[in-house]
Amino acid sequence: MERRALTAGDMVESQCTRCKALLNHTIVAMVAGQVVRVKCNTCGSEHNHRPAKEPKAATVKGAKAEKEAKAPRTRAAKAPAISDEAIWEDMIRPFDPDLATAYSMEGKFKTNTLISHPTFGTGVVASCQAGKVEVVFKTGRKLLRSAC
Repeated sequence: MERRALTAGDMVESQCTRCKALLNHTIVAMVAGQVVRVKCNTCGSEHNHRPAKEPKAATVKGAKAEKEAKAPRTRAAKAPAISDEAIWEDMIRPFDPDLATAYSMEGKFKTNTLISHPTFGTGVVASCQAGKVEVVFKTGRKLLRSAC
């Protein structure tokens, strides 16, 4: 069976930009025998022709390439992350929790000192920056205001 050449007014499948689906469209414009512009028969929008994408043919370059293509990809195993609670337990071990300094925004704190926060509980100062201290609590690290 012979296939006749497409002309304006014929139907063609195209990817609709509004419907986001491969639907029937009416050809509106052609250039050098190629469909250029179409009108969606479903929603009525007019846009450039986007033909259906054909699946790419797999090229085989030997048995090795075939095995590599079939082998499932696995992610590299990552080392298990250390939890914030474990880090906090290691840092707080050498300190006596009864000797913790009460936290206040105006207080000056040094690295590796124990503080007691009304919301977060007992923590260890990990670092001091200009006007802020990073404190490791059982629930995680917090950046708190201070007079460092």
